[in-house]
Amino acid sequence: MTKYIFVTGGVVSGLGKGIVMASLGRLLISRGQNVIAQKLDPYINIDPGTMSPYQHGEVFVTEDGAETDLDLGHYERFINVNLNRYSNLTTGKIFWNVLNKERRGEYLGETVQTIPHITNEIKDFIHAVGKKTNADVVMTEIGGTIGDIESQPFLEAIRQISGDVGRENCLYIHVTLVPLIASSGEQKSKPTQHSVKELRSMGISPDIIITRCDFPLDDSTRKKISLFCDVKPDCVIDSLTVPTIYSAPIMLENQNLSEIVCRELHIKTKPINLTPWKEMLNRIENAVKPVNIALVGKYVKMRDAYLSVSEALRHGGYENGAKVNINWIESESLTYENAESILGRADGIIVPGGFGDRGILGKIVAANYARTHNIPYFGICLGMQTAVIEFARNVCGLADADSAEFNKKTQHKVIDLMPDQNSKQDKGGTMRLGAYPCEIKPDTVLRSVYGKKEISERHRHRYEFNNDYREIMTQNGLTISGTSPDGKLVEAVEIEKHPFFVGVQFHPEFLSRPDKAHPLFKSFIKKSLEYRENK
Repeated sequence: MTKYIFVTGGVVSGLGKGIVMASLGRLLISRGQNVIAQKLDPYINIDPGTMSPYQHGEVFVTEDGAETDLDLGHYERFINVNLNRYSNLTTGKIFWNVLNKERRGEYLGETVQTIPHITNEIKDFIHAVGKKTNADVVMTEIGGTIGDIESQPFLEAIRQISGDVGRENCLYIHVTLVPLIASSGEQKSKPTQHSVKELRSMGISPDIIITRCDFPLDDSTRKKISLFCDVKPDCVIDSLTVPTIYSAPIMLENQNLSEIVCRELHIKTKPINLTPWKEMLNRIENAVKPVNIALVGKYVKMRDAYLSVSEALRHGGYENGAKVNINWIESESLTYENAESILGRADGIIVPGGFGDRGILGKIVAANYARTHNIPYFGICLGMQTAVIEFARNVCGLADADSAEFNKKTQHKVIDLMPDQNSKQDKGGTMRLGAYPCEIKPDTVLRSVYGKKEISERHRHRYEFNNDYREIMTQNGLTISGTSPDGKLVEAVEIEKHPFFVGVQFHPEFLSRPDKAHPLFKSFIKKSLEYRENK
């Protein structure tokens, strides 16, 4: 029988529900359980794909091409499972599905209502992710905070599931804040009590309360929460501040979280084996060699817009014994005139993805500085495209080379839509999303990094390298090191006679894990360390 764990949050947002759930997922996997995770978001957008990064942070792309919440990145990095389109659901998608069913007559003339039609759609979605993966445990995080009006259908749906599958097969975890009053040094449980009261008014009584606090709960506070919120004393768990998010599973397991969860759900498991995870944490602790990486992006004011990139850089550091210091550079501020003062101390330069023409010149300048100063360069998606534009302008002599995304009137569209895309009006129809294969050319940096001929990587982009410019580019020293299997799409480029200048059309950051860095990030950090040592 599949078990269901639901994680809700109270008092304030930003308490780390996603990290708590990802950590519990890691603990259950370490006990031999097959775990899948999903996030239910209450906003009315169909998905975060068209949302501003300043509003929502990064869009995490799954193998099957779903554009999802950034918390799914945490889930994948912790539980090392490729999630799917059933792993993220929004209010907008629910309404869209229900209204389409109504228009097709699938409700046979019924009056369509929040209960049962909206709640049934949510429940079907929760069950679907478990059926698709044959999971032993389905873990579901409810976005937002208890008391938000838009979350109510989700809460009603997860309340109903306990009746559908049996209360013994459902576990409710509530993450709350226990503030400390500095003047008195007193921990306050009242916000947690009120939050649980609000949750219980929706028909849900939490089995476990996880309290976000900077210091361990004192005995009196723990007993008070246990008494007034009607949970067992050992089911009140501290969520403390840790040196790295990857320490969270150990911090929670030190309080027997996975044992308690298995007890409450009547799961018989193997003894927990956290040795590989602890070995990884030891590598993190001993990664002390400094390396300075300049991240040149359009959205650096909202660092969560590059969450997977920054985490992948750190993963690359862990495997090289390096402490990665990221210098966040707003691309709009970077010019040819100030490049030396801004980028001069960098040991490596990374230019991640993005959309639109704002800040493009700064990305081009970053590629130029890295190329002309032999600094390791790693361009991802738009970062590859701006590197191609820079090469076309300054090496191939195509002064007005540009992307059709930014300048439709330019004579030299070195980045453009493919011919079969131009007839599509709906922008969503022209996006390349999800995993696609790539064949790697022999005797290239990319081949040495991956160590194999064919790879699969996730994509999220619309524009491509224009094949009309392959010849002039390669004649001037650009190597096309990766293509689609049919050779029609350029997937990766390199510059000859450069220590590390790699641009990829895909997003390797989505496949990086803390215990197994993506090979491109591992190699980029390695070359950056070498550059630093040889300065």
